[in-house]
Amino acid sequence: MIPSSYIFEFIGTAILIIIGNGSVANIVLKGTKGNSGGTFMCIFGWGCGIVMAVTVANNYSGAHLNPAVSLALVLTAKMTWVNFWGYVISQFLGAMFGSTLVYYYFRTHYNISDNKTDILSTFCTVPAIRKLSNNFLSEFVCGFLLVLVILFTTGPVVTSSGETITMGLGAIGALPTALLVVGIGLSLGGTTGFAMNPARDLGPRMMHAILPIANKGKSDWSYSWIPVIAPMLGAALASLVFLWVK
Repeated sequence: MIPSSYIFEFIGTAILIIIGNGSVANIVLKGTKGNSGGTFMCIFGWGCGIVMAVTVANNYSGAHLNPAVSLALVLTAKMTWVNFWGYVISQFLGAMFGSTLVYYYFRTHYNISDNKTDILSTFCTVPAIRKLSNNFLSEFVCGFLLVLVILFTTGPVVTSSGETITMGLGAIGALPTALLVVGIGLSLGGTTGFAMNPARDLGPRMMHAILPIANKGKSDWSYSWIPVIAPMLGAALASLVFLWVK
């Protein structure tokens, strides 16, 4: 039987991608009511996706929704390597499923859209200026900030009968993470599209290559390693900083 934590990582990641990539598709594809809605609409959509996904998955899996977050929890001894791989597979499958659903939802709009870069951006990130060293730095810094703040985000601590207990935030716990993502997007997201999440980028990029999308171009595999490796290294550094200062 598949552990419920893996199932909810799949569901949560799928919800995140449906709302996040759905907001991008609503902005850039031809003929939608949200066409040309602008960057803030996109970033706000990703923030809403975080709230929805974390609300659903938090009590069952902890709502990592991101291999970089799962790696940080392993490195800070909050998770085992065995569970890490189960989480990561679930996250990638959820991202692939979510992006597939977005494609079929907007299929009629894909069929009349002809900008290959815009079409690719509804699946994965596309750098504003392609300079790999700068692109890597952007994703590294964004991943570092995301994970560092998440590691320091906890519920209130209370003492009962001499025992210290960390209380969960429940669904409200989604709000700090959503504000964090929105803040990073508004401030640092303009260079690469702030993937910060290997599953969020690579899973949908794979579906872009597989799905029968009209007028699609290449999936840009020469860039694809940056949104995977840079956030993971940023998460590793954030874990070291967290352990050092705690």
